[in-house]
Amino acid sequence: MKRLVVLLGATCVGKTDLSIRLAQYMQCPIISSDSRQIYREMTTGTAVPEKEQINAVQHYFIQSRSIFDDYTAGKFESDAIELIDNLFKQHEQLLMVGGSGLYIDAVCKGIDAIPATENWLRQSIIERYKNEGIESLRFELKRLDKEIYNQIDIKNPQRVMRALEVCLTSGKPYSKLKRNFAKTRNFDILKIGLQISRNELYGKINSRIDKMFEQGLLDEARQLYRYRDVNALKTVGYKEIFEYVDGKISLDEAINLIKRNTRRYAKRQISWFARYNDIHWFHPDDFEEIIKLCVHN
Repeated sequence: MKRLVVLLGATCVGKTDLSIRLAQYMQCPIISSDSRQIYREMTTGTAVPEKEQINAVQHYFIQSRSIFDDYTAGKFESDAIELIDNLFKQHEQLLMVGGSGLYIDAVCKGIDAIPATENWLRQSIIERYKNEGIESLRFELKRLDKEIYNQIDIKNPQRVMRALEVCLTSGKPYSKLKRNFAKTRNFDILKIGLQISRNELYGKINSRIDKMFEQGLLDEARQLYRYRDVNALKTVGYKEIFEYVDGKISLDEAINLIKRNTRRYAKRQISWFARYNDIHWFHPDDFEEIIKLCVHN
């Protein structure tokens, strides 16, 4: 049976460099499962692969959409599965790389069958957020679905509003809907996780943020400032700079917040992947051991 190798791990752990070597060894393209690198307007702040890396191996879903597209994990599932089916006509193995747990789940087991919501309900929740703040929405979500409340990032208004929207639309806890859905794929899946010590990871995160600013992250964010309300830009690295442009914080504070929030994001990624029991974990330097697993497993 055809096989999809999934290379995953927290941000800055070393996935990109290893994926190039692995794809060249496997003689296959790379399918990105990064929910932010998919946007073409966001280059520096999402740490897309370097031009040399892009030229070395064919990449899919890297800067292939606009921040103005209404792109979701569900759409990614549909697009990625169609692409994978086509690529398997030429390849026995394919490589998917990323740290977005929801996008990885979308391909590996499918997005949950969440009911469509009415626009009026979505708008009413948005208005409540504007008028009452996030705490009111958190309180109601906790009352309706304590399990999902404990799972999601409740500091992220978009996640809280979406979860509440599903609960109110379906009349059921979002967490129960999520458990009732799984798809069987017509290919095998081998998950390879990369991990390093927490101190080393945090050091790499801090260094990457410094490098992003050297490469022009501030200018990139300034150019996107007028679109700050677009959902894709409500992400670490941009929202902090928007606060700086608004005069709410200093540039040094923005940089420190980006580092802190990126570390927190990495912790959430680690927690997400800890739920899986089918990941083979390696240090990024264990290339030969990873190759043996790919060949003999």
